[in-house]
Amino acid sequence: MTQNKMGMAMRGDGIVRFGLLEKGRAAASGNFRDYGIALIVFASIAFCLHLDADSTLAFQDLLGVCAWVFLFALLRGESRLVQAQVLVAVAFATVGEHFASPYMEGYIYRFHNVPAYVPPGHGMVYLTAVALARSELFKRNLKAITAMVLTAGGLWTIWGLTGAAQKDAVGALLFVVFVLFVLFGRSPGVYLGAFFVTTWLELIGVSYGNWRWVPIDPVLELPQGNPPSGVAAWYCLVDAVALGTAPAVVKGFIWMQAALWRRYLYPEVVPRLLFAPHLQQDYIPALAPVVLS
Repeated sequence: MTQNKMGMAMRGDGIVRFGLLEKGRAAASGNFRDYGIALIVFASIAFCLHLDADSTLAFQDLLGVCAWVFLFALLRGESRLVQAQVLVAVAFATVGEHFASPYMEGYIYRFHNVPAYVPPGHGMVYLTAVALARSELFKRNLKAITAMVLTAGGLWTIWGLTGAAQKDAVGALLFVVFVLFVLFGRSPGVYLGAFFVTTWLELIGVSYGNWRWVPIDPVLELPQGNPPSGVAAWYCLVDAVALGTAPAVVKGFIWMQAALWRRYLYPEVVPRLLFAPHLQQDYIPALAPVVLS
């Protein structure tokens, strides 16, 4: 009995250790993916904006095609919910871009357009914020990262109000919104991640001259920086829309997929492709649950 109990205990301990090892490997794989996404997007932003600084409109369109390819490649392996969130973020941010830039001219791109790489770029930025939020670095150090971001953003806001050549009252308002989202919002890690990536792209884009923020915001009629210090607050709004809308998008996609299967693929295509001609049609309904699962 003792040996059996010891043997069972040893086997049980081995199972536990094996399970922990598998979990550790899965966590390491997830971290590698999250950090890889962040590294690729940060590097892509710098490279793309550098190339676009003196490019033609046709080359901008080529950069847009490349950005879409990169975005869909990065989305492979993500859950349907994250994919839906990213697509909602792209749609919402693109509408906002066309309203804020060509229509209201709160900031102006070189060709007075919305460059073709901007919509997929929004998806990459949002995905990076999500990847950083779920990484072990953010999970283990969320309080420290929060303190660092709020301190850096606060100093940037104070400088924008007092020392910047282009005063930044709009940035101060946006930073207040950003702080409220970080402290009381649903996904503070995403907002903190968005701060890093949006600050990176704004400073690079403005320094290269890819776009510029006008001195007076046309909506609020207040001075704004180039770029505003609290620009990451816009991604808090994007995230709120994405979180609220994505589940419905996923359900709609699944329903449409099932409807197309039952209406077209299952009764017409599948029997012809998968079943032998001599197989009686009466057998196909019986096999439907197996195929649909």
